[in-house]
Amino acid sequence: MSGDRRQVVRRVGLVVLVVNVVLALAKGGVWWATGSIAVGSEAVNSVADTAYSVIVLAGLYLTTQPPDFQHPHGHERIEPFVSLFVAVGVFAAGAGVLWNATTTVLDGTYGGATGGLLSVGVLVASGGVKYGLYRYCRRVGETHHSPAIVATALDNRNDILTATAALAGVVGASVGVPVLEPVAAGVVSLGIIYTGYEIVRDNVNYLVGAAPDDELTAEILGRALEHPRVEGAHDVVAHYVGPEVDVSLHIEVEGDMTLFEAHDIESQVVAAIREIPEVDDVFVHVDPKELGEWKEDERATRLFEGRPGKK
Repeated sequence: MSGDRRQVVRRVGLVVLVVNVVLALAKGGVWWATGSIAVGSEAVNSVADTAYSVIVLAGLYLTTQPPDFQHPHGHERIEPFVSLFVAVGVFAAGAGVLWNATTTVLDGTYGGATGGLLSVGVLVASGGVKYGLYRYCRRVGETHHSPAIVATALDNRNDILTATAALAGVVGASVGVPVLEPVAAGVVSLGIIYTGYEIVRDNVNYLVGAAPDDELTAEILGRALEHPRVEGAHDVVAHYVGPEVDVSLHIEVEGDMTLFEAHDIESQVVAAIREIPEVDDVFVHVDPKELGEWKEDERATRLFEGRPGKK
């Protein structure tokens, strides 16, 4: 992991924590001043966000530690577990919102103080801040290939939804339709639960060693085939180890070269593939033509059909 990525990932975790603390204080202050039940629920939600942000920040600090003797490839492989922790929190939040909305409708206990413009203001501001945080985390997570930051982005998107539901409750109570709050919350809860599913789906692939998509595999093959002395490639295996990709492949070369030349070709191909940000380790086996080990690779042919001068 580069020093730049390490600093960026840690900074995101710290920013998320600070924002959640500020929002918890702001909502708590409005709740104390107005007695709005909707704002009170959002204040509790922000307190919970602050608590799990501390754990996420600690997890991100651990995953960005440099390699050591026991972890020669670094600690990035812990990161999907941090994401799954976020998913557990998302599922709990969704289930809690759904339970509260359902029981509120059945018991007829909806309604209460609205807080007026002060409540509306803090909820709108909260939604705006969370939208900015969502965009920031999503951009950094995708740029630096951090599943934990992407999961945090999705969790912040959920907070936009819960703030919207709370706002619906405030507005509904103001216009004499207080049942609007639990109904909106119930709909939002389904979106929250689906977000938890998205996080689990994406990170399970990192944990079970799934293959990357065809686009990344095509780029890996392309880097190998760009070398002027590589005539073809086969037996390409790329799979996730944590959020990073390990690659092994065979490259096909003419046999009338020295060991030094073959070594240089192998080293250059490894270096070219390692330049792909998602890739960690690369293992290349050199197959001289005279050994009869050249063979067609249907997947490589499908991905690279029509590439001039390549098999």
